[in-house]
Amino acid sequence: MNSLRSRVGWGLAGLAILVYTLLPVAWIVSLSFKEGDDINNKKFLPSHWSLDNYRTVFDTNLFTSALRNSIGISLIATAVSVALATVAAYAIARLQFRGKRLVLSAALAIAIFPTVALVGSLFDMWRSLGIYDTWIGLIIPYVSFTLPLSIWVLSAFFREIPWEMEQAAQVDGATPWQAFRKVIVPLAAPGVFTAAILAFFFAWNDFVFGISLTATDAARPVPAALAFFTGESFFQQPTAAISAASVIVTIPVIALVLIFQRRIVAGLTSGAVKG
Repeated sequence: MNSLRSRVGWGLAGLAILVYTLLPVAWIVSLSFKEGDDINNKKFLPSHWSLDNYRTVFDTNLFTSALRNSIGISLIATAVSVALATVAAYAIARLQFRGKRLVLSAALAIAIFPTVALVGSLFDMWRSLGIYDTWIGLIIPYVSFTLPLSIWVLSAFFREIPWEMEQAAQVDGATPWQAFRKVIVPLAAPGVFTAAILAFFFAWNDFVFGISLTATDAARPVPAALAFFTGESFFQQPTAAISAASVIVTIPVIALVLIFQRRIVAGLTSGAVKG
């Protein structure tokens, strides 16, 4: 009896958390299908379902250019960050040198450092270097903040991979680089995917750097572009159009999680390949 009550209680608690979490998302989706003054009604569902807001979003050059910028910048920053973190984390895990713990502590401190504290300095520096309002001007800070976190995640994986597997590959004639590339990296695939997803999410969702280090549509990402979104015209309330844009930019994140959910779960829970 107590076991049944416990299961029912946990089930109700889980349902309440699920509703609390998904209700804002469902509200945004509902708003994205409303048209005209229908956004002012008190009904949760639209009086008339319409795709006009989605058409407006894709017909707006501000959003389409921002979407291209976000995709390109996020993918490049993720690739660079994971590639550098893989090599650095392997060195930290395998090599013995003084200050190893200090390096990991510094990496973690950089990862949690408040980004807004650097905006002013980066603004002046980027304008002096001529990379303000460019892709590279956003890729550099994105890599700077995602690299330490990626190193921290990957170093835990490399430490747990049996050293004998790499030695066996070298005994069979593989060079250190071949052993690393063909043996160690595949075994650490859950960690690599986890680091890549975290880095991509940071770059994709960033607003502070995107709004501060850009001035035109040349490099402005989607989160920053939504702050300037006006909808179909300057005289129209853009709430529904912004909701449609939010739904669109959320789809890639959901797709990545659904496609790589097993690797992400393995990366966040196990943290190692059992030898």
